[in-house]
Amino acid sequence: MGERTAYRTCPLCETSCALRLTLDDDRVTSVTGDTDDPFSRGYLCPKGASLGRLDEDPDRLTGPLIREGASWRSARWDEAFAAVARGIDGVVAEHGREALALYFGNPTFHTMAGILYRGPLGAALGTRNIFSASTVDQMPKHVAGGLMLGDPWAVAVPDLDRTEHLLIIGANPAVSNGSLCVAPDFAGRLTKLRRRGGRVVVIDPRRTRTAELADEHVFVRPGTDPALLFAMVHTLLQEQLTAIDVPVAGLDRLRELAASFTPEAVAPFCGVDAAVIRRLARQLAAAPAAAVYARIGTCTAEFGTLTQWLVDVLNVLTGNFDRAGGVMFARPATAEVHKSPEPYVSGRWHSRVRGLPETLGEFPAATLVDEIEQPGAGQIKGLVVVAGNPVLSTPDGARLDRALAGLDFMVAVDPYCNETTRHADVILPPPRILQMPHYDFLISTIQVRNYARYSPAVLPLAPGQRSEAEILERLTMIAMGLGADADPAGLPEQMLSAILGAAVTIPGTPLTGADPAALRAALKGDDGPDLLLDAMLKMGPYGLDRDALLDRPHGIDLGPLEPRLADILRTPSGLVELAPEPLVEDTARLRDALRRPRAQMVLIGRRHLRSNNSWMHNVPRLVGGSNRCTLQIHPDDVARLGLGDRARISSASGELTVELEPTDTIMPGVVSLPHGWGHGGTAQKVAAAHAGVNVNELTGGGALDVPSGNAVLNGVPVSVAPVAD
Repeated sequence: MGERTAYRTCPLCETSCALRLTLDDDRVTSVTGDTDDPFSRGYLCPKGASLGRLDEDPDRLTGPLIREGASWRSARWDEAFAAVARGIDGVVAEHGREALALYFGNPTFHTMAGILYRGPLGAALGTRNIFSASTVDQMPKHVAGGLMLGDPWAVAVPDLDRTEHLLIIGANPAVSNGSLCVAPDFAGRLTKLRRRGGRVVVIDPRRTRTAELADEHVFVRPGTDPALLFAMVHTLLQEQLTAIDVPVAGLDRLRELAASFTPEAVAPFCGVDAAVIRRLARQLAAAPAAAVYARIGTCTAEFGTLTQWLVDVLNVLTGNFDRAGGVMFARPATAEVHKSPEPYVSGRWHSRVRGLPETLGEFPAATLVDEIEQPGAGQIKGLVVVAGNPVLSTPDGARLDRALAGLDFMVAVDPYCNETTRHADVILPPPRILQMPHYDFLISTIQVRNYARYSPAVLPLAPGQRSEAEILERLTMIAMGLGADADPAGLPEQMLSAILGAAVTIPGTPLTGADPAALRAALKGDDGPDLLLDAMLKMGPYGLDRDALLDRPHGIDLGPLEPRLADILRTPSGLVELAPEPLVEDTARLRDALRRPRAQMVLIGRRHLRSNNSWMHNVPRLVGGSNRCTLQIHPDDVARLGLGDRARISSASGELTVELEPTDTIMPGVVSLPHGWGHGGTAQKVAAAHAGVNVNELTGGGALDVPSGNAVLNGVPVSVAPVAD
């Protein structure tokens, strides 16, 4: 093929930046930002710049592996699928379908087949034991949206390019480039916000890179964010600073709830002066256009759902909800077929061991290990893992590591033999990144500007190689009981039939009353995900199709965000619920927490620009430098505790020995350890050489955010002590 240029959306994080690749045959020789892309405009982070090295990682698996005793052997694809069918059928025959479980990792949100086939695979397995990375990440945001708006997938994002005042809580978007808020070059957008006379305020236990770019940084004790937000709500209501312009219910009940959360009452708990809390509320109310944004530091805390609720309560009270310059909802190019027309409900069933309620059809990931360990009817005996490494990413990682060894059968869809997949009986590796097409279905629902871009595969599949789509299609057909030889094309055809059949019955759309067979015949695409994309684009609001995106390889700007609350809202009352009953109940738990003795030292996580969870530590240029697994700690705490270069950190769940990184960018009494490390026992050579420690040995699965079941990974009480020589 020689040297050539290809354009590609980066699939390595939510930001979805546009890349310009130079290739020599099948090898990437350079990666730059695509300056012709209307959304990312040439922005490139170190992860995107390393796409070629990640794509060509020599430790990536190139074909299926089957376990034989303590070792692995390479296998043909038909042989591997037959082994999967025997394993799943064996578990079902002996223990029933409730003995099966499914875990989805974060990367499934970043591939076409991964997101499209999540639901069908779970349904095919016929089990309620569904788990994912969502409950160690963003589930509180979904629950808050479900309770307030009736739609758990309705995530309001800051209208970043038009706001005049941005309040950021527990987020570091200058490093993450926006999480649940897709904004390439977030740091540059913050700079532009300030240049046009706007103001940026960051509330965080660390003076992060984002805080360095802000007008003001306020230290806050980890896990106390909802109390601070409640005090701001109290101030707005008490001083009559509200400007509500959306239909609401529960305002009087909200006023009652906020009455006891005065700035003076919460200040000792939060570590923020009462006068500062009042000023923050007044500045928010006085801004011509303002937005409050909170992210993973607040989601993965004891009161994660309360925090996400109060964030949007503040946006509503200040007149900045569904308004230009405030927080708004993206309008994606594809039909939002993942949404239910019915109002949100949870707790339709409960987990076997701990009785935890389901949310969005999932149980908390923190209880997966309970369901594997606890004997009895329904004990998990078979596990399917798709693009996940829960041994490193969920609480009680060491315990889960031990439990996985006792399963009757496990299959993993993953490019690596990692700390989790090393326990599998069969590993089915997807192709290289550049061998897969790319379109961001869910990411397009959280962008700060409406935009669409499709990337066809840059490289062809090798002879005998299987696409990710076919792997998941065959796995789903096996789970249905149709066997390893069933035609994989049957799955996307079933999905297309259902989607098109529903589309022609929806009034007021371009497809209303059309013939589903004629629509199907007109679809274009190379495989199931491509055909589904074409259908969903034709059902979408902009009249696009796959050909239109292929003709515009640099992406299509679909305009700024516009008010669309009327499309989103589906509560039974038809109003934005400011005081949903489950959150009213949980407020009592927060009120009790104000009276607790304060822990002397608490643990939080942190994000690195060159890292994304556990799966990017096998690329040399993405490890080292500032991307290290160290314990950040304030110098005063180092002196107070008599620490040296290393320390022993312990919690109720476990103990680690860690390298210290003293810094005054972190509050005294707070320590920070990054997530996704602790590598070992696999063939990932670079990761093993930079192993680090697994922070989730300190985060026990017993602590959960009650309304959502999200794991508590921030604000964990710990003790830190010297290490004996």
